[in-house]
Amino acid sequence: MNRIFSGVQPTGNLHLGNYLGAIRNWVALQHQYECLFCMVDMHAITVWQEPAQLKANTREVAAGLIAAGIDPKKNILFNQSQVPGHAELAWVFNCVARLGWLNRMTQFKEKAGKHRENASVGLYAYPNLMAADIMLYKATHVPVGEDQKQHLELTRDIAQKFNNDFKTEFFPLVEPLIFGVASRVMSLRDGTKKMSKSDPSDYSRINMTDDADAIAQKVRKAKTDPDPLPERPDGLETRPEAANLVGIYAALSDQAVEPVLARYAGAQFSAFKNDLVDLAVAKLGPINAEMKRLMADPAQIDAVLRDGAQRARALSEPILAQVYDIVGFLRP
Repeated sequence: MNRIFSGVQPTGNLHLGNYLGAIRNWVALQHQYECLFCMVDMHAITVWQEPAQLKANTREVAAGLIAAGIDPKKNILFNQSQVPGHAELAWVFNCVARLGWLNRMTQFKEKAGKHRENASVGLYAYPNLMAADIMLYKATHVPVGEDQKQHLELTRDIAQKFNNDFKTEFFPLVEPLIFGVASRVMSLRDGTKKMSKSDPSDYSRINMTDDADAIAQKVRKAKTDPDPLPERPDGLETRPEAANLVGIYAALSDQAVEPVLARYAGAQFSAFKNDLVDLAVAKLGPINAEMKRLMADPAQIDAVLRDGAQRARALSEPILAQVYDIVGFLRP
């Protein structure tokens, strides 16, 4: 059976971009594939995290996935650090991957910036751990955004080199699942920048924990331009903020941009925003309410993650044992 591995960093503030770009797609995929959904807390510590906040964020992200529709009984939902095999296989892959491959990873250059010498080794070797996350379960498919395509190519390279080095066909070459529609939700304050949890302005994003009043306020304060809505998508090409809000409306209403523009062509943004508020509240309100209910009972979330980790270990341990045998490790 085809198997999906999906990871999300538990760094807090799940927002509309996460929901439309990834989580909503995961909810649909759980009915087509065997799925593992993982809070990748080991990836999170490649940059500094306050320990207590990391635990809280892990629970919050888990609550967000469940509230959005991920069924933890049908799927395996867990946090990465509860399954030691991720770190163990990552070390094997550290010895398979080549420095030249990692040197070409553009995301490390972007995150490390001008202070590369001060970046953690973990941040540099992040793609090897990502490859281990996937291959530990012999996942066949991974839903990825455009910014993760390069890492997935590296995963394929590592799997292929492992197979070639040890003259085996052990690891599958994982395939990406890329969702183009609404995969990039932009900031409500700057339509040229991706919506991000790290933006200092809370008005740049709609958080999955926002209530109806907060959603309404943020949509109404979202940056637009003075022109009415156009009739066709090409009329949005030089209007990033307008394009972003129309794209959000289209995604939340499960339709393409064209019919949205056909409905609102010539309208001012004040009227459009009122309808967008109603739509966003209708879609996100139930998720917000369920997240709050779950987060009020952390023991329930911990139990879900503990059960998921146990099931993940049951899947991964035989695969890791075979890897160790192929590599030549002497084990009892």
